[in-house]
Amino acid sequence: MLDLTTRYLGLTLKNPLIAASSGYTSNLEHITQLEQNGIAAVVLKSIFEEEIINQFHESMGGLDKFHSNMEYLDYYDYELKNENINNYVQLIRNAKAKVSIPIIASINCVSNSEWTFFAKKLQEAGADALELNIFIMPSDQTKTGEQIENTYIDIINRVRKEVKIPVSVKMSSYFSNLSAMIQRISETKIDGIVLFNRFISADFDIDKIAVSPSYVFSNDKEYSLPLRWTAIMSSKIKCSIAASNGIHDSEALIKLLLAGADAVQIASTIYLNGMGQIDFMLKNLEDWMQSKNYTSISHFKGALSYNNLKNPAELERVQFMRYFSDHAIDNK
Repeated sequence: MLDLTTRYLGLTLKNPLIAASSGYTSNLEHITQLEQNGIAAVVLKSIFEEEIINQFHESMGGLDKFHSNMEYLDYYDYELKNENINNYVQLIRNAKAKVSIPIIASINCVSNSEWTFFAKKLQEAGADALELNIFIMPSDQTKTGEQIENTYIDIINRVRKEVKIPVSVKMSSYFSNLSAMIQRISETKIDGIVLFNRFISADFDIDKIAVSPSYVFSNDKEYSLPLRWTAIMSSKIKCSIAASNGIHDSEALIKLLLAGADAVQIASTIYLNGMGQIDFMLKNLEDWMQSKNYTSISHFKGALSYNNLKNPAELERVQFMRYFSDHAIDNK
């Protein structure tokens, strides 16, 4: 009997496939279907910091700054009344009553302001863990890299003071020294890191002469970025690592596990191939494990991580010299 279980954020998952935050994880019907098709955990569609802050200011509009601080809210057991926020809290409660897999709440955040108190509401609703999807676009020339990095740490520290459930950070790769930032985040006593969040990039519509969103879904080659950094960092940090972005099939899943990921998050492949892709990926994982005589994920997880490679410098190579020296180019 093959053992597909894995540990992520201190939670035992029946397999390493997690449904990433997306439209598929925004309602109870889809969450139930995801569990039925074999998914091991669900990250709910993110609630945005702006929603929390806007409702916070509307509901507390008549109070001065002193009375709108955290102690005041805690003392009076402040209740949010915004419909979207109430619906989000209710979704957590309903999902916990309906399915047996872990439900991970998610907040899309860019600052360390008043919204952090809301994390406690998600814990009280029954969330098994909380994912902080943090991205601060490095486009403000008045902010230094250190200031942006410090905002990440401040967010983590403030949220950790509010909750006791596991907390993970879904982060970007936009750092001047990514390995140092991953290490720094891991030292905050965070429970896990997700590499990496995905953004809708801007594109131009040349007919309308206007800005338009680029392709929404990831493609099946984008896993190479989380693959490299998971392999480099998985044996250097103590918290959990989940890989995300471009993981469309079992081959990519296996590669990320070999790199040292505890779990992977998938979304685009479900949209493109249907929920049956979950079972398909798991069956192919089992077939591969049997072909290699592995009986559990622990037998091969991290086999190609930095510390387990004879020549770990291969993970850091960024030039094409070796590739092109071995491949003749036909210019005819």
